[in-house]
Amino acid sequence: MSQRTRSRRDDRAGVILDAAGAVLRRGGARALTIDAVAAQAGLSKGGVLHHYASKDALILALVARKLAELRSGIATCEAEHPPGPAGLALGMIEHLRRSYCEEDEFTRALLLASAENPEALADYRAFVAERLARFDAAKGPPGVGAALFFALLGIVMGRTLGFHDLSQGQVEPLLGALERAARELD
Repeated sequence: MSQRTRSRRDDRAGVILDAAGAVLRRGGARALTIDAVAAQAGLSKGGVLHHYASKDALILALVARKLAELRSGIATCEAEHPPGPAGLALGMIEHLRRSYCEEDEFTRALLLASAENPEALADYRAFVAERLARFDAAKGPPGVGAALFFALLGIVMGRTLGFHDLSQGQVEPLLGALERAARELD
């Protein structure tokens, strides 16, 4: 396959994922169908199926994209801190601070769409395991890094799932407390 053909194929796959994201934002997990994505993308159903053989494959690709964005955002924030357990936690706290008020409709719908897909859940679990392993390898006080991680995850998931609707101003004192705890890791 030529570079140009591969690039065009990758572009088409991106267009399909963008369309799937728009369908999720607009209609939630129930609205995510191959037909709806094809209509949103301006493609035939066969065009979508050429890139993503099923709705599950589409969900897996959306989860992979979301987790890649999350990993990249966290890595950017971690790079602003010295290596070590405090830096790991402070990077995650800073990422949450920067991204907290981003829209939740897509993330909520994606979580719901992937909840019935064991492979998608495996990707989320791999992300959690990776974070926990990094805290464990950083040799901070046992359990503290993991506790900070789960506190951050609770804030994010609570908002995403609609358990709370704290504003940035309301969540800032929580992040400040977690930041103070993180600085004690080194």
